[in-house]
Amino acid sequence: MTTVLIADDQAMQRFGFRMLLESQDDMTVVGEASNGTEAVRLVDRYRPDVVLMDIRMPGLDGIEATRRIIAFGAPSRVLIVTTFDLDAYAYDGLRAGASGFLVKDAQPEELLAGIRAVASGDAVVAPSLTRRLLDAYIHHLPTGADDEAGQAERAGSARPEPRLASLTEREREILTVIAQGWTNTEIAERLHLAESTVKTHVSRILAKTAARDRVQAVILAYDAGLVSPTTRG
Repeated sequence: MTTVLIADDQAMQRFGFRMLLESQDDMTVVGEASNGTEAVRLVDRYRPDVVLMDIRMPGLDGIEATRRIIAFGAPSRVLIVTTFDLDAYAYDGLRAGASGFLVKDAQPEELLAGIRAVASGDAVVAPSLTRRLLDAYIHHLPTGADDEAGQAERAGSARPEPRLASLTEREREILTVIAQGWTNTEIAERLHLAESTVKTHVSRILAKTAARDRVQAVILAYDAGLVSPTTRG
């Protein structure tokens, strides 16, 4: 059973989410929050598997609430669901530690699939959006004369990164193509692997790098210089 907390300042929106989620045999709503402060408090109390997080809420917004939830080490994963389909919001949410980003006009089956994916440790971001977001992310890394060596490494070769040391050659290869936006299906087809094998590799990569989910593993790959903004699959 996947436990879900709904954080949204609109009562009707919360009601709609609750009706949809409680129609599922494998989901239950453990609480509702009307602002970010309340969301953080309820996550600490109930430790839900997934938090459906709105962005624009009075007082503490969804981005800062996500940051605080991740900071105090809650096992909960955050799925941002917002009216505004803007890269900036998605970028800020993922940087804060969210595991996914959907817009509120998504089909019900998309939302349900997103919740299940996030609960299982995957990320809910389209590969094309992942590429744009991470291109933006890499441009926020340090620049300047004192970082020329780091820039050169990001452009061509990986820097030492302890969390990558235990990866096998194949796992390192798969992390690299994940960071280029490849889906599991694309990885299986292009590397001639069974999709179940790819999923096993991804799970091991997350465990070995201590990444919360696929998006965080991709950010690690960018930080370590495995890929650069110009790398494409």
